[in-house]
Amino acid sequence: MGAIKTGEEREIFYSPTKIIFGLGAIKDLPNECKQLGKKPLIVTDSFMSKTEIVKDIMEILKSAGMEPGLYDGVVPEPPLESVDNGVKVALEGNYDVIVGVGGGSSMDTAKGVAIVTGNGGKVLDYVGMDQVPKPGLPKILIPTTAGTGSEVTRVFVVTDLNDNTKKVVYSAYNLSNVALIDPALTLGMPPSVTADTGMDALVHAIETYVAITATQFSDPFAEKAIRLISKYLPIATIKGENIEARYYMALAATLAGLAFASGGLGAVHALAYPLGTEYHMSHGRSNAIMLPYVMEYNLPGNFEKYAKIAEFMGEKVDNLSDSDAAIKSVEAVKRLQKNVGIPSRLRDYNIKKEDLSKLVEGGMKQARLFVPNPRNLSKEDVEKIYEMAY
Repeated sequence: MGAIKTGEEREIFYSPTKIIFGLGAIKDLPNECKQLGKKPLIVTDSFMSKTEIVKDIMEILKSAGMEPGLYDGVVPEPPLESVDNGVKVALEGNYDVIVGVGGGSSMDTAKGVAIVTGNGGKVLDYVGMDQVPKPGLPKILIPTTAGTGSEVTRVFVVTDLNDNTKKVVYSAYNLSNVALIDPALTLGMPPSVTADTGMDALVHAIETYVAITATQFSDPFAEKAIRLISKYLPIATIKGENIEARYYMALAATLAGLAFASGGLGAVHALAYPLGTEYHMSHGRSNAIMLPYVMEYNLPGNFEKYAKIAEFMGEKVDNLSDSDAAIKSVEAVKRLQKNVGIPSRLRDYNIKKEDLSKLVEGGMKQARLFVPNPRNLSKEDVEKIYEMAY
């Protein structure tokens, strides 16, 4: 159990108004749309817009008497312009419901389009904590990957290409009106995307579980997610048509999202962000690479919870001290990475050692994420972690 908080601290749990989860859940979309508005705008990327998933979504909405529009300008690690361009489409078409379909980039862009369309201005106007003055357009978020958990969180992240940094908008108004999670929509993910997104969900769960901001609400979600991912990610990666594995990975990603929406993240995300901006790695892959090295550094900050993580991941920890058991959590993560085919060294991605200073500089720009981390980090500590990862 977590420590009892005394004094003026409060524990807050954030979640969407409604979560619909299960095979065939996509059939509920028309009814949910009609309760929120009359004219939905589908927000997705150009690849997804050509798939049967989006075509079917457009068709079931049309069959229900609605006139859906399509904005497929989402790109990976979405830049500010991806959101602002979507806002133009929403305003010009007088759309009144946003339906985000796809991976984390589509979810985040959909949130941004909903917020800015309803509040005016540009997405940069709302960067930071609780800078959004009022609800934007209502939104339904439909993930087609099992990783980011963005469909149930109160944040979205965009890339500012002017200074090549990530900008984050935190607001309860980012929470979806409906998170519609149908595991069948993830069946088409290729192995590499399955592995990357699954490891992203694991990072969310682990970082939240050990964070100093973890709560009585976030811990159970994080624990369940870690257990499910450890068991089902290898199966989903090597046997993508296994519906049981897809079902529980979709559930795990959602649970991990609910955990970090209320419990916070940490240094893994901080040090992973520069890999995305500098080398255009997927968010999940960059998180996966940095996870074991940040964990190893963090162990003294929470031996007890890292020991629990080892247990959740199936390690034999009976009769071990917390510190010895905690080390096994790092070993378990490295083994999982190997099993899903993710190389865990920076050199494996053609990153030069002389580039580490650039990564350190980028990581230090995300120092806000050091605050909930279980161990403080100096610039020298960040340098050591990147060197370990190299």
